[in-house]
Amino acid sequence: MAAAAVPAPSSVRAESLVRGACAAMAAAAALLLGLSAQTKTVLFVQKKAVPKDVQALWVLILAAAAAAGYHVVQLAMCLYVDRRLAGAGGCRRLSRGVACVSFLLDKGCAYMVFATTVAALQACVVGLVGVEALQWSKLCNIYTRFCVQAAAGMFCSMLAAGGMAVVSAFSARDLFRRRPCSPAAGQCAQL
Repeated sequence: MAAAAVPAPSSVRAESLVRGACAAMAAAAALLLGLSAQTKTVLFVQKKAVPKDVQALWVLILAAAAAAGYHVVQLAMCLYVDRRLAGAGGCRRLSRGVACVSFLLDKGCAYMVFATTVAALQACVVGLVGVEALQWSKLCNIYTRFCVQAAAGMFCSMLAAGGMAVVSAFSARDLFRRRPCSPAAGQCAQL
């Protein structure tokens, strides 16, 4: 019965793969957004578009970088425990408390990246279409390359947020598989 409690190696491998992809996409989003800048001359004055000009983009860069770092640490921990226990379930062999903290951090990370991506997308739509009532012009007509890089960064960030939701589903499955044993049945209930 103890062998049935250890998840299949394919499940651990799938979680590691998705977690690695999330880290890569979040890092790509942070790099695309953080390194995007464009300088244009408008009426004999050079103006430079950088992510700090749009506060929501700057927050997204910080959130995506933090999420990428978190997932790299989690992936390293998962691979270390898997190797240390010689393939006996990897990161699934940790205690219930660690599984609960991991689940909460995975869920919080997914929400944080999704929320900041949507906020940055909303802020950038103003730059794309402008607002006539406030006399804000369409900035993407002037800073085309900057807008394309920002769109690519937000696309990567949205993919990372979706992947993080999948990772949090893996964490939830791991957490809820660790139900306490039923004393009447004499064995642990399995999902």
